[in-house]
Amino acid sequence: MTAAHPIFAKWPAQHPERLQLFTAPTPNGVKPSIMLEECGLPYEAHRIDIMANESRDPAFLALNPNGKIPAIYDPDGPNGTPLALFESGAILIYLADKTGQFLPAEANRRYEAIQWVMWQMGGMGPMFGQLGFFHKFAGRDYEDKRPRDRYAAESARLLGVLDARLDGRDWVMDADYSIADIAMLGWVRNLIGFYDAADIVGFDRFKHVQAWLDRGLARPAVQRGLEVAAS
Repeated sequence: MTAAHPIFAKWPAQHPERLQLFTAPTPNGVKPSIMLEECGLPYEAHRIDIMANESRDPAFLALNPNGKIPAIYDPDGPNGTPLALFESGAILIYLADKTGQFLPAEANRRYEAIQWVMWQMGGMGPMFGQLGFFHKFAGRDYEDKRPRDRYAAESARLLGVLDARLDGRDWVMDADYSIADIAMLGWVRNLIGFYDAADIVGFDRFKHVQAWLDRGLARPAVQRGLEVAAS
């Protein structure tokens, strides 16, 4: 039962029959909120204050021992049994399978979409995040600029990979908007917005990425998902 999980001692569920989302307004944190809005699946969102170290609270660690957002608790998981799940990519795949949306059903196309989610998680996310640290946050005060330049160069390379993929395509999976796009939108938005790194990576060069980002951010469900994570 939902109420029996330790997470709800600190973050009570007002609608325990719904999927419970624990998140914050970060590029990873907005992935499941956007996906849930796109899918139209009923859910309840709980804001985790990561600046106050709430993700290290024992109640949260009972849900995600890695102490990172986002995480979900679905009282109606596989075979009707509850499921606690962390890692944003795993959550996207689970929600796609649960709802039958935003992940191709055909096997080859399915794995192709998943590979791009893994590419975001293994490359784009870590590299953009490190660039943000060295360009905008504490690392900007380091006299040695080689770490910043390293991450800027790799971030630009990754944007080039995505730009080439989007040449002649509306979305990563051609005409089909998918979890691959949802995984990346928050990160590219953050890179040129919150991280203020557009100039250092030469973002103006990546015309296909720019057009894709504009299309993605114009989606009403994306706009709602960004607000959910921020509220």
